[in-house]
This record gives sequence, C-alpha cells and structure tokens, in this order.
Amino acid sequence: MQDSDPTTQRSEPTPAPAGTPKPALMSIDDALGLDAAAVNRLAAAHMNPGQIATLKLLGFDRIVIDQAEGMHYTDRSGRKILDFFGAFGALAFGHNHPRILAARHRFAAEHRHELAIAFLSQYAATLSYDLARIAPGDLDYVFLCLSGSEAVEAALKLAERAAGPERSTVCYVEQSFHGKTRGALSVTDSEFYRAGFRLLDHVHRVPFGDAAALEQALRADPSIGVFIAETIQGGAGIVVPPDGYFREVRRLCDRYGVLWVADEVQCGYGRTGKFFAFEHEDVVPDVVTLAKSLGGGKTAIGAYIARAPVFLKAYGSAKTALIHGPATFGGMGEACITAIEALHVLYDEGLIDNAAEQGAHLIARLEALQAKYPDLVTDVRGRGLMVGVEFADLHRVLPRGTRALAGRFDERLKGGLAGLVGALLLEEHGVLVAFTEYNRNVIRLEPPLVVTRDQVDTMVDALDDVLGRGFTRIAMDYVRRVKLTRT
Repeated sequence: MQDSDPTTQRSEPTPAPAGTPKPALMSIDDALGLDAAAVNRLAAAHMNPGQIATLKLLGFDRIVIDQAEGMHYTDRSGRKILDFFGAFGALAFGHNHPRILAARHRFAAEHRHELAIAFLSQYAATLSYDLARIAPGDLDYVFLCLSGSEAVEAALKLAERAAGPERSTVCYVEQSFHGKTRGALSVTDSEFYRAGFRLLDHVHRVPFGDAAALEQALRADPSIGVFIAETIQGGAGIVVPPDGYFREVRRLCDRYGVLWVADEVQCGYGRTGKFFAFEHEDVVPDVVTLAKSLGGGKTAIGAYIARAPVFLKAYGSAKTALIHGPATFGGMGEACITAIEALHVLYDEGLIDNAAEQGAHLIARLEALQAKYPDLVTDVRGRGLMVGVEFADLHRVLPRGTRALAGRFDERLKGGLAGLVGALLLEEHGVLVAFTEYNRNVIRLEPPLVVTRDQVDTMVDALDDVLGRGFTRIAMDYVRRVKLTRT
C-alpha cells in the first residue's frame, strides 16, 4: 500500500538547466499511486475541504477509481461499480468507448492541429454540419464552446441581440438550473447557488409547466424578449412538464414575438428516446443548448444550435460576426473529432432507441417498487433514461412516537432517506446513483445509453433489497457501516 502522506510521494526533482528552479512537483505516477486518504488530504488542502464532509456521509470518500469501462468503474481493490449516475447525463456511451478512444488516438498520432484561431477548422465545420443535420427545422447555425454553462451564456447573449434592446428581459422558470456562471445563474432558480451574488436584473420568473402563467407574464411585460427553460428539469428532481406544454410555449412565443431557448444540456442527446427532448412534442425552439454527452465522455465540449434567422440577425454581418465569436478553446480539434465520432456511434449502435426501450423497462420496474413500498417511495417519474425516484420525508417513515417532533425538522432532514439508500446501494451492491440539487428526496438515475436490460434489473433488484428492510433497518445498517469504516 502507498504511504498515505502525499508529500512522501512526490518525485525527486529532475535536474534542470540553469535558470528558473523546478519546484518539487508531483508526477503522473505519483497521482496514479495515491490512496484514498492521500487524495482526501490533498483535496482538503488545495481544492474544497467542505465537499469532503458530504462525501464521507455517503461513503464516497473511501473510494479511489483506477479504471472505467462501459457501464462500470473499477476501484483500487478491483471491485466493479455499476454506474447509474452517468455524471449527470454526460456519459451516454459509458466509459472509454473503444471507437471514441480510437478516433482520439488517431488524431493524436497524426499530429493534427488543436487550436484554429488564425485558420478555419475543418473539424469544427464538420461537427457543426452534423449537428445541423440532426437538428429539426432551420436550426442551422452552431456555436461551439466548452460547457453547458458557457452554451447557456452564449445562447442568452445571442437571443438578447436578436430580440433587440427594447426586449432584453429574460423569462425563466421556477426550480430551473442552467449553470453557475453569472448569466446562467441569473436564470437559475436557487438561492443556495445564487448565494448573494449580484446578478442580472432584467429577468422574470414563472412556474414551470404552466402555460397560462407564461402568457400572463408575456402579456404584462412587453420587455420580455427571451424565454429559457430545460425541456425536462434535472436539478429539480427530474420534473417532466405536462403534455402539450412546449407546444403552448412555441405558440405563445410566436404570438408575443419572444425567442425560446431550450436547455437540453442534460435531457438532450438521445437520453429521452429522441435526440432532443422537445421532439416529443414536435416543436422547434429558436435556440437549443447541448453539452455533457456531446463530448463522448472523453472531452469537454458544449454548443448551441440556432435558427438561421435568429443567428443572422444577431451576428450575420462582417461587422457583428465576432461580437461573440469563437473563444480560444472553443471547437478544439480533438474535442470536435471526438464529438463527430460519438454522433456516429450514437446512431450506429441504436442508442437512442435503446434509451427508449430500457428507460420504459426501468420506469415500469420502479413503479412496481413504488407499489410495493408506498410508505418509502412516493413517486417515480421521467422519460427514457432520465428518471427520478422520490422518497418520503423522514418524519413519515420514523416510528410513530417521533414523527411529530421530526416533522419540525423536515427541511433539515430532507434527503435523509435518499442518502441512506444511495449509500447502501454503493456499499453493499456496488451500484452508484445520483442525487438532486433542489429536491433532496430524489435519487436521480441517468445511466449511460449503452445500459442493458440485465443491468437495469441488477440495479432495481439492489434497490428492492435495500427498501425491503424497512426504514429502521436501513438506518441501522447505515450506522453500522459508518462505525465499521471508522474503526
């Protein structure tokens, strides 16, 4: 076993030519040899010490991942962990898909150029063409960037320019999550993430899924020129709007001259059984954002795709083209060829259809668990492989004599049952699940689109085993696990 003190793992400095002295840096080999204790110490000293407390509650702090392939992580001990977290939808192809790896290796072996600032990039042009071919209607113009937040920032700026200075107010929805950069945060409905930052003031909030409330806002405030919403809300706990909602959004935006930005960073890219989630309602937004799985699980890349009239109105002339043009690292060569190959894999392997098929099976089996354990599971919802399982507040599952007292602390205890279940799934069954930002009672399931029926059954059977114990034993097993890890 490696020494847990990271300072003892640093490589001896290699003698360097006279000049600037080289610090005693850690090497790649040092990083590969770190154990969990050393990683925790480095993270506490140089990254985010507060995050470690949460990881300890879930048991995640004791795990070091050595490899990942397909649907599984492999930890330092050789244990395989079935991934139903999927990095919040960023791993459509699972881990290290061989075709995507091969494309990247070829690009590096051929010494292709990465940064295309002085010259146009054939890789960025090809990826943009492919995305425009996939997108419906006249969603023809593509902007490439690095992340979902950046895609949202750029989309909001595009829409504001196209809407015009008199229509600069942005309408967003309750429980939204669009990112943590300043513009994206201004339309993210979270006091926790906003944390007192001074944000954009030309914004207006309406309920999600309520077309009547949207119309009322658009009628009352003619300065609203942009409406942004996730097609399915992820951070809110996998919230699917009522059928027909986005058809009404499209109608209302057309009626009031408002541009609709669909945020599909998490719910897009085939996850719901169609490439874009808005396609379930046969509508087309004015701008759509993508990221996460666009990078094939191997690179950071985001994008927006805009309708031609909208893009050209904002940036269509030589004078305006570079107001928000490509950034230094937007559309890097290897990122683009990774995304190009990933799109081919998505269709060649039928992964959109697999998301629909396995998602239906997953939801059906989870609904059976809800019927079996109605006191523990209060809701199952989602579409395709974007699924939320909501658990009861703790006061509802505690012994009767303690319920009234516990009910006073519901907000503080919210997510307690979900956290216990998630921790035991990982510890005892090697199944990794995700949680949600706003409704902490929800476990979020966003497995890679390569998931099989057998793997879905493995996950649900594991959840059945944990829930079958009842709350008291779930809590006792969790406490026992914590004690064992501390001894």
